[in-house]
Amino acid sequence: MSILLVAIGGFLGSITRFHIASLANKRLIGTWIANITGSILLAWLLRFHITGSISDWIWLFAGIGFCGSYTTFSTFGNETLNLIIDGQYRAAVSYVSSSLVVSLLFVFIILQV
Repeated sequence: MSILLVAIGGFLGSITRFHIASLANKRLIGTWIANITGSILLAWLLRFHITGSISDWIWLFAGIGFCGSYTTFSTFGNETLNLIIDGQYRAAVSYVSSSLVVSLLFVFIILQV
């Protein structure tokens, strides 16, 4: 049952990420939005899971499945590498640093509340 919950969540997360990228009409911005909002959602879910406020099946479905496929390190890495290859060093540094700083800041704030 755990594998099915993760699979369904992953299916929905990947479709949601694709939809956001399509709406943004730019992969870079879409990936940034998905990674930031996914980090925020995952932090909330982790907090609720640690305190026992959500069940294991919600954690498997939403935390591991949905957030795991909604956020994407491989696309983030690929887009960063493409910026570097294209000589857009400032954009690459801004993309990486803003992704990390904003995500970690929100996760820190959520886990400290």
